[in-house]
Amino acid sequence: MKNYFLILICLISLSGFSQSTGTVQGSVIDKNTLETLIGAIVQVEGTSFGAATDIDGNFKISGIPVGSYTVKASLVGYKTITRFNVNITSGNAQIINFQLDNSSTDLKAVEITFDKNRSAAAVDMVTPLSVQTLTTEEIRSNPGGNFDISKVVQVLPGVAGAAGASFRNDIIIRGGAPNENVYYLDGIEIPVLNHFQTQGSSGGPAGILNVSFIEDVKLSSSAFDARFDNALASVFQFKQRDGNKDRFSGNLRTSSSEVAATLEGPISPKTTFLLSARRSYLQLLFELIDLPIRPNYWDFQYKISHKFNEKTTLTVLGVGAIDEFSLVAPKESTPDNTYILNATPVINQWNYTVGTGIRRLIDNGFVNITLSRNMFNNEIDRFENRDDSDEANRILKIRSQEIENKFRIDVNKFKNGWKWSYGAMAQFVKFNNELYNRIVKGQTLSNGTVIPEVVLNYNSNIDFFKYGAFGQVSKRFFENKFLVSAGLRTDMNSFTDNGNNPLQTLSPRISVSWNFKPKWNLNASVGTYYKIPIYTVLGFRDSSNTLVNRNTEYIRSTHYVTGFEFLPKEDLRFTLEGFYKRYSNYPVSLRDGISLANQGGGFDVLGNEPVTSTGGGETYGFEFYVQQKLVKKIFAVFSYTFVRSKFSGSDGKLIASAWDYRHLISGLLGRKFKKGWEIGLKYRFAGGAPYTPFDATLSQLNFPTTGVGVLDFNQLNTLRLIDFNQFDFRLDKKFYFKRSTLDLYMDIVNAFGFANPALPNYSFKRNEDNSDFETTDGQALKADGSNGIPVLLQDNSALVTPSIGFIFEF
Repeated sequence: MKNYFLILICLISLSGFSQSTGTVQGSVIDKNTLETLIGAIVQVEGTSFGAATDIDGNFKISGIPVGSYTVKASLVGYKTITRFNVNITSGNAQIINFQLDNSSTDLKAVEITFDKNRSAAAVDMVTPLSVQTLTTEEIRSNPGGNFDISKVVQVLPGVAGAAGASFRNDIIIRGGAPNENVYYLDGIEIPVLNHFQTQGSSGGPAGILNVSFIEDVKLSSSAFDARFDNALASVFQFKQRDGNKDRFSGNLRTSSSEVAATLEGPISPKTTFLLSARRSYLQLLFELIDLPIRPNYWDFQYKISHKFNEKTTLTVLGVGAIDEFSLVAPKESTPDNTYILNATPVINQWNYTVGTGIRRLIDNGFVNITLSRNMFNNEIDRFENRDDSDEANRILKIRSQEIENKFRIDVNKFKNGWKWSYGAMAQFVKFNNELYNRIVKGQTLSNGTVIPEVVLNYNSNIDFFKYGAFGQVSKRFFENKFLVSAGLRTDMNSFTDNGNNPLQTLSPRISVSWNFKPKWNLNASVGTYYKIPIYTVLGFRDSSNTLVNRNTEYIRSTHYVTGFEFLPKEDLRFTLEGFYKRYSNYPVSLRDGISLANQGGGFDVLGNEPVTSTGGGETYGFEFYVQQKLVKKIFAVFSYTFVRSKFSGSDGKLIASAWDYRHLISGLLGRKFKKGWEIGLKYRFAGGAPYTPFDATLSQLNFPTTGVGVLDFNQLNTLRLIDFNQFDFRLDKKFYFKRSTLDLYMDIVNAFGFANPALPNYSFKRNEDNSDFETTDGQALKADGSNGIPVLLQDNSALVTPSIGFIFEF
């Protein structure tokens, strides 16, 4: 322990005698046309540091004392915009880019305003409501977030995680299922966002994206820009920064679960790169604490930017992951560990997304062209009692691949206050799926009753095209006080029976925003959105090898949203929004009669069964949100959401869905101190989520051969878990050296030890030494489970998870 104190004292001494200054650099461009702005003034508030942009629209300010600052960019004829919590360090240069919006053409009527993209507000001309943004610093410093964007966004209004699985990254937006969200990285769609992702959904235990690449994240939970297809609940736009064009630099980051390295720099005067790799060592930690699961993953990310000339820019990017999930018998055997060993499948996955984008400036606007390819490979195996020596013991086998090749083009123009865009997309899709799933093992009971075997066993390979087109137009009227934005989109495909009818997916949307008083906006929108059913549904074949789900329809959701926005200061924002979403054509399982909207929050594959497009649903509620950007060393966020989520199955009755949390509360408070100290506090609450009890008879019959219980869908979601509560704490200390920075941090998840909900697991009672099942007659467990003693394993964990790590910038 003395050695650690000596190291700490040395670090403090060295950092104290070092020259602690840093650099901020970037560019300033026109928000609507993306043209470079020459002579824009970039000012570090509270200091004499500033610079004007050069002929290429670039700026660089050096020698700034380390610390957190507010940085503003301004130019005559444009609205001044503000970037809060810009963290200047002596390690990496802080790279930020400003997009200035035109101010009123009547200079006499111009008020002192600020751009809604970079100050406390987040909306714009296309999407004037239901929008939130997060900067890279807000993601990095989020308590309990572990630099994971999917976890960090759960502090925003209307956003929740999966019930009974606080360790997962499922994102539930306003009561919609996890697979209703879409994700774009610099305009290229990335369908796989998490390690160990649930196929057909989007959740998993750890995010893939490297926060060191991210400049900001924009979340739209309604009023979607018409350029985005397949979104029912939200659109996430991740904007990556460019690499440092002046020198090679990077960072090394460790935490309790992983180590990550990032490198960046110039390749040529016109070309920069970003490159990262991350390796998990969770498997070593779980072995150390004697847990049976062994998650192990790698991920990689890169971005190359090349500027051909002042009008044309090329971007090449990629992100990928390798995931291995295995099981090992722990040294200490317990009923819970035994259940995990027998009920959890072995998972091996890999995925990647690669893409190229060209942006070309044209008169009064720009054109984007992107080509991309993504692939997801999923292999899952499970055997009775983990005995894989005999194929007869197999319960589950999945060998699946999803491959998409995409082309997108959009034209964006701005003239005389009118902003419009139009474009098209085309995709070639391949889906390969080999499935064996023994749902019920055939057997003859002691009374002579024959239980037939229920098995799904097929091999399916399909390919088809998807295509769509859109248009969007926006304009401010009445001295810029009234905004109207309208869009239209249609999507088609060559696979489903009615897929080539553009009228069936015609999706109009319109949004309005009225600045009825200074600092007050009244906003409203209505829009219809469509999503094609997931590939595991489309590719399902029955026992006669027929693709029985070709008659499915696009899922439809119509949103109605209205609310107020109050901006008393450029660093403070209040919003209040009410929403109602109506669903139709939702897939309903023909086997169980339940809507697939209730599924996707676990590790099982979603789909792989016959369905009918007869399900409906509705979600409704309201959100209140307050955001205080960093001012006087303090920043804070608070949100409250009331939400109801209901979906119908084959009986047509709307009942509470698995995402019907009712109440969501989140709060975040941060304080920066002198000498590099920073503290963050975060609290989240979610009301108890509905869940389905087990069918006692079928579970007792099924458990001996499958190791799991059978849910009673006649009582779908009739029970509720306990409420979710979590308080997280984070403490940072930065040490500044001449050309490097060391950030030591301590992060404590669930610091108050709240008991958090977990779904119960069906099992049989085991004997004292856990070597076998205890039975009613003292004999060996019968094949039909009739002498087993049913128990529910309930683990509402109150685990406190501390983490210590560092970030070294150089």
